[in-house]
Amino acid sequence: MGDRVIDVDTTPAIMGCINLSPDSTYRESVATSTESAVRKGRILAAQGADIVDIGAESSNPRTRRVSVREQVAALVPVVKGLASEGVAVSVETYEPAVARSCLDAGALLLNYSGGPATDAEMFSVLAGRGATVVLCHVEGENSRDVRAKGIDQDPVPRMLDYFGRRVDHARSAGVDRIVIDPGIGFSHDGHVSADVRVHYQARALLNTFRLRRTGLPVCHSLPHAFSLFEDEFRTAEGFFTVLAHLGGTGVYRTHEVPRIRATLAALRALGPQSFAPGA
Repeated sequence: MGDRVIDVDTTPAIMGCINLSPDSTYRESVATSTESAVRKGRILAAQGADIVDIGAESSNPRTRRVSVREQVAALVPVVKGLASEGVAVSVETYEPAVARSCLDAGALLLNYSGGPATDAEMFSVLAGRGATVVLCHVEGENSRDVRAKGIDQDPVPRMLDYFGRRVDHARSAGVDRIVIDPGIGFSHDGHVSADVRVHYQARALLNTFRLRRTGLPVCHSLPHAFSLFEDEFRTAEGFFTVLAHLGGTGVYRTHEVPRIRATLAALRALGPQSFAPGA
């Protein structure tokens, strides 16, 4: 990212979240003003976030759409404020115009939540600025489009084919700083039950190692699993961090930076031998 290098095989990267949309279901990550967002970003960095990821529109399809103009107005001052203090900023969007404005304001990474339909324009924006991209598994038009999204018992073969095509396109357009994200944190159609969804998420986390054959780091947005954890939902991301670690995840996108930092430190201290059969 920019002039920074993180060896995520040695020390996985933590991506802390700030939501500028009041529609976010994770209330603890919501910032209600530019000043609040910059303060939250400073805190996340101090708590151990390698990257601070900012979004201005909820990925939940049942929430309000936020226009490009509104997103730019909300995001750019926060990006400038944090980048000026040396914080590595990521912006989540599927709009090329939003990406362009935020990268020009100092963001180093684009958390790209759009589908292949906007790839040509978005890759042009990225290549012209040497930016890093998290390429999300989005089967529809964007992360809010759940019509085309399915749940496979084994999601990996389809993901490998999907990422193979999109990564080839990105590289042909001059984008070579790429991370892939299986997109398990995005919404599903209403007929998919919470139980089915969380089983799918767990399988994807544990099978991360199979996606590493792409040669690219894998980012996971850690699940909340409200249906499992209920009032203790803030412990969920720490639990799923263990599954993600066992699968070989490189970048952990989380709303709970201190908990995930502590969990990863404990897993590193235990070492891989602790998880071998018979250990």
